[in-house]
Amino acid sequence: MKYLLPWLIISGLWLACTNSGDQVKPDQPEYEDLIPVQTSVVAQKNASIPVLASGMVSSKSEQRLSFKIGGVIQKIYVDEGDQVKDGQLLATLDRTEIDAQVNQAKEGLVKAERDLARVESLYKDSSATLELFQNATTARDVAKELLRVAEFNRRFAEIRASAAGKVVKKLINEGEITGPGLPCFVIFGNKANDWVIKASVSDKDWANLKTGMAANITLDAYENRQFTGKVTELAAAADPENGLYPIELSIASQGQRLAPGLFATVEINPYKSSSYFEIPIEAIVEGDGTKAFVFTMKNENTVAKTQVQIAHLDGDKALIAKGLQEGDEVIVGGAPYLSDGKKVRKME
Repeated sequence: MKYLLPWLIISGLWLACTNSGDQVKPDQPEYEDLIPVQTSVVAQKNASIPVLASGMVSSKSEQRLSFKIGGVIQKIYVDEGDQVKDGQLLATLDRTEIDAQVNQAKEGLVKAERDLARVESLYKDSSATLELFQNATTARDVAKELLRVAEFNRRFAEIRASAAGKVVKKLINEGEITGPGLPCFVIFGNKANDWVIKASVSDKDWANLKTGMAANITLDAYENRQFTGKVTELAAAADPENGLYPIELSIASQGQRLAPGLFATVEINPYKSSSYFEIPIEAIVEGDGTKAFVFTMKNENTVAKTQVQIAHLDGDKALIAKGLQEGDEVIVGGAPYLSDGKKVRKME
């Protein structure tokens, strides 16, 4: 009997403690069943988002040379890769036809002058009217201009380089027939200040750019080197084929050998900064372009799947343009195991 009473007292205390614990969270799941998560508080940040684009190295002094008239290509004097000087002869047409046109125009002028002399003599003797004299004079003047046109075309039955550079494309071969104005050669200037980057940007990025903005440029050909440049041209209209706005940037070669067609990645730093919400990049669970999802704390132990718009990724941080507010809590640890409305417990 002397041992029974202490035992009953201990048993009563144990039952009381057990019942008391059940009354604290009668409707909640077991604490151990809640998914443990770590959270981060959303902070507001002012930042200038760089405009990113890709393009190709090109030459500002690009020449697309062609014949003024059509005809059979007689001789080509250069090939792709050749360096050419200003005024150097590149190709000629067979001049058989154009020479015949010049001779025809000369004979026409001789006849027109002979006719004018005869009519003028008759007009002085009052045997010809003023109208006949004026018509003969006009015919002589027209014949002169036709000869000038024929001789001009004969001078341009050849292609000469309009500036020193390098032949990057030869689009014709000897014996082929070409038409007036059809490109035959593409020549790029190769001076140090001739190199540019030609790229395209979206309408939103185009609206944030101005000529003179600085840019950081990387070339695939020189992986460990960064080049500097600036925006020199902004197109006034979008390219109808892709809806993007062409832009042009100068690039400092910095002693490196550049060539047309090198692939370039451009980062342009706009002057204007905007307000964003900064979160750890680990908070993002799904993403498609600028559209993404994160989990936020809905109340003390429930999460909500929230859509956000990503403005920029900066190292291990993401700048959010829409979808969050300052002071919101986003899930950064345990997010892959969650779904909308899931019960969680925050870890210290």
